[in-house]
Amino acid sequence: MKIENQISTNTSYMSKVCIPSYGMMALSGLLGGVSFILFGIFLYTGLPGQMDLGFNEQTNLYFNALLCFLFFLQHSLMLRNGFRKWLSGFISQNYRDAFFSIFSGLFLLILMLFWQKSTAFQVELDGTAYSLMRALFFLSIIGIYFTFRSLRPFDPLGIREIVIHLKGKAPKEPVFKVRGTYRWVRHPLYFFSLLIIWAQVSVTPDRLLFNGLWTAWIIIGTFLEEKDLITSFGDAYRNYQRNVPMLIPYRLRPWNHNKQN
Repeated sequence: MKIENQISTNTSYMSKVCIPSYGMMALSGLLGGVSFILFGIFLYTGLPGQMDLGFNEQTNLYFNALLCFLFFLQHSLMLRNGFRKWLSGFISQNYRDAFFSIFSGLFLLILMLFWQKSTAFQVELDGTAYSLMRALFFLSIIGIYFTFRSLRPFDPLGIREIVIHLKGKAPKEPVFKVRGTYRWVRHPLYFFSLLIIWAQVSVTPDRLLFNGLWTAWIIIGTFLEEKDLITSFGDAYRNYQRNVPMLIPYRLRPWNHNKQN
């Protein structure tokens, strides 16, 4: 009888915890991870239109702007601490980051799928300018890779928290530490993202629209994130603000966090 009860308990646990957890991890990896890779290709190839809806040039730009704003709204809203606390009332805290990854991936895929190409004019770089822009693009990718390594642990898909939960452990409280590229600039991921956005060899109206909107959104998002980081880390982050540039690494020497403490 005890063995049967144990089997029943394990089966109930699997259905209530494990199955939803593995499902969330799979969806996050599929939508979040795949969309991120496709977005890099999307930027490198110059935002080619995947689905022609037959709009005129002006309507194409309005429609593209709408796609951008939908992604901006989803991404920025779900990152805010207030929304994350509200969301915890509906889903387990262990699923919040994966939930964010799934929806971000979905909205990013929608943007790429429905993006409308505008060909009112087109400027193509060649020769040295072409080579410099391509080099800048790949150097920025390398910069993002090293920035990811600076974030330990780095869990953009929200999978690590679910794994910790499945192991029956409690996630550790975030600790403020400055490593790697964060010693030169407070938001290196945003800095390299801006370089990637502008390191293009083909300029079209839809590309200029994309670059302008995403640049504005990244800058605004940086200021919003700063407020959340001050709330989370207080004086430690304020000290970091005083010593390290926010978005452009104009200082040659990296900040030594250990000497400040």
